[in-house]
Amino acid sequence: MTRAALVVIDMLNTYEHEDADRLVPSVTAAVPAISRLLRRARVAGAPVVYANDNFGQWRSHHGEILDLALAGRRPDLVEPVRPDDEAMFVVKARHSVFYETPLAYLLRSLDVTELVLTGQVTEQCVLYSALDAHIRHLRVTVPRDAVAHIHEDLAGAALRMIERNMGGRIVDAADVTF
Repeated sequence: MTRAALVVIDMLNTYEHEDADRLVPSVTAAVPAISRLLRRARVAGAPVVYANDNFGQWRSHHGEILDLALAGRRPDLVEPVRPDDEAMFVVKARHSVFYETPLAYLLRSLDVTELVLTGQVTEQCVLYSALDAHIRHLRVTVPRDAVAHIHEDLAGAALRMIERNMGGRIVDAADVTF
């Protein structure tokens, strides 16, 4: 039996970084689909896990990361996808949501067998997280309209790699089931 968890990658963001101007249009397009997936996962009782960079703030916790993001340049992109009280949170420092985080343990304890990866950046954190999920024998689904990119051509290549090399499912957010 498959149990899917929704993983929201790096969406609590201040948008005060080098690639922000290139990233924001794609995030703007992805936020509505991510928001709808969050609502559907919550209604279905599926685990929702936020995996977010701490931007080098090693004394931070998820509440502080959220507060910083809401005080950043684009709170309009953070507010629709903000964690609710039931969401779980994993702080990450590198590209993969698994790298030196407790996520694998958390997912095993929840009997999760499939990850629905959303967020940013498709050609970086989403790709590396998909690979790490695949090598852990987790099924991977990536809703193409619920991920954001900096470089559209690399994002397309990343999605093809996830599908071809990892057996991942690339679908529209509307086709994701929990």
